[in-house]
Amino acid sequence: MSTMKRGNGLGQQRLWLLAVLMLAGATPPAWAGLSIEITQGADNPTRIAVVPMTLGAGQLPGDISAIVSADLQRSGLFDPMDRVNMLSFPRRINEIYYRDWRAPGMEYVVVGDVQRPAAGRIRVQFTLAQVAGERQVLNSVVEGSDAELRDIAHYISDKVFEAITGIRGIFSTRIAYITATREGSALSYRLHVADADGARERLMLQSKQPILSPRWSPDGGELVYVSFETGRPAIFRQRLSDAQREQVTSFRGLNGAPAWSPDGSKLALVLSKDGNPELYLYTFASGAFTRLTNHFAIDTEPTWAPDGRSILFTSDRGGSPQVYRLTLGSGKLQRVTFNGNYNARPQLAPDGRTLVVVHRGSGGGFSIASQDLVNNDLRLLSQSALDESPSVAPNGAMVMYATKRGGRSVLAVVSIDAGTRFLLPASASDVREPAWSPFLR
Repeated sequence: MSTMKRGNGLGQQRLWLLAVLMLAGATPPAWAGLSIEITQGADNPTRIAVVPMTLGAGQLPGDISAIVSADLQRSGLFDPMDRVNMLSFPRRINEIYYRDWRAPGMEYVVVGDVQRPAAGRIRVQFTLAQVAGERQVLNSVVEGSDAELRDIAHYISDKVFEAITGIRGIFSTRIAYITATREGSALSYRLHVADADGARERLMLQSKQPILSPRWSPDGGELVYVSFETGRPAIFRQRLSDAQREQVTSFRGLNGAPAWSPDGSKLALVLSKDGNPELYLYTFASGAFTRLTNHFAIDTEPTWAPDGRSILFTSDRGGSPQVYRLTLGSGKLQRVTFNGNYNARPQLAPDGRTLVVVHRGSGGGFSIASQDLVNNDLRLLSQSALDESPSVAPNGAMVMYATKRGGRSVLAVVSIDAGTRFLLPASASDVREPAWSPFLR
């Protein structure tokens, strides 16, 4: 049973200007949450029926089955059945008449028996059945409070998704992102967190100065980000539970691009306190800063390898922005991208083999691409020319990034195999700088 408890002055100026302009261009008239628009799914999605899970009219604060169906559909791999076409509404596996689901071509059926073990509590015993084999594939129980109904639904989605695909579901994860809103003659910047489907948006910080580069702690309990509220870029860390925060850096010059180490004990970041943008390590326990690079070029955008033994980063030391790997301890440096004249904002999938970057090739536009670090094969994942800020899902199957649509900034998601795509636009706001959380349970 699962229970929800749940250096160079010119280079520095260029980076500062870029940081400000990236958000200064976002000037929508109002602030609103994200919505979902599926733009491309699998060619042959799995047909599945998620039978309504109810206690009776008005007894639940939300529709669990509708959330599960929406989760599975958003993955692009499933085609959920509309409940108005269902011939029966079983709650348990022994109530399933498989002919009712075989006739409309369903491959799987999800049923759930909902109970109230105590006031304000929800308990769901849910079952996944395969229609062709008339057999049980999955049977599990999840319990939580009324306020955790969406968590219960996302948990069911995760388990069903994994049972069918063999890939861990990411419906229970969260995302962080930044919006900028025109309020009178000034811009207001906001840092938000929300469910992976954009629901339950929560405001973490509002400022009249730009906010950049949110990143999740490995346990999902904190964010680090860059804020200009002090008059220059500074790095802050903030707890999600109570919004308490502290300033990590306050050096002159650039303080940017923080990235949490896999064990949560350190940050990789970029400082120009010694004259040029260089990579540093900050150790939380000691408060010490250790310099990692020493080059006249701009070194920026660090990201950790999953094993914590190396850091990948962007540098123009070869004449154009490319991705390099620095092995910690030995100081060994290796260039890893060669396709195209621009590869930046590196992000590694959990397998440590799939690198995701912002890529510019011969066409001149900026797209999201993935590169296999073993055979160096490069695959373009996005189709527009103004894409940025990729963030890889914790299961390594999806990438979220910022793009343009109709002159406005929106978030987009694409599968690593480029077979599934959907958008998360805000109804009246530009949105960018997405960061996908780790698994939260």
